[in-house]
Order: sequence, then C-alpha cells, then structure tokens
Amino acid sequence: MRQVIIYSGEDGYLIAECPSLPGCITQGKTKEAVIDNIKEAIELYIETLLERNAAVPEDTLEVLQV
Repeated sequence: MRQVIIYSGEDGYLIAECPSLPGCITQGKTKEAVIDNIKEAIELYIETLLERNAAVPEDTLEVLQV
C-alpha cells in the first residue's frame, strides 16, 4: 500500500500521484478512474524497479494540516 495524493487539474480531470515514487502520476475523469489508474501505475513502477534490480523506495509520506 502506498500513500497517494489526489487533486483537481485545470482541465477538469483528477490527478493522482504517489510522492514516494518520483514521477508516478496519472489522471482520470472520475475518482474511481483515477484510483484505478494510480493503482496500475504504482504496480508497474514497482515491477520495473524490481526488474532492474533497483531499490523500491519506502513510503514515508507525512501529512499535516496547517
């Protein structure tokens, strides 16, 4: 499981990114679509790291409201 940030883009789409995996970002028209898309993006990202024998970063996101 990974922490994910979802926010609205300027074009009306929702954007999802996984901060612990740099560059792992996607979009979707609905919340359900963007969640499905980021799950797939995370899976493929980690799969690629493992294929390259690269370390998989820890998920160390800390969320604060200020």
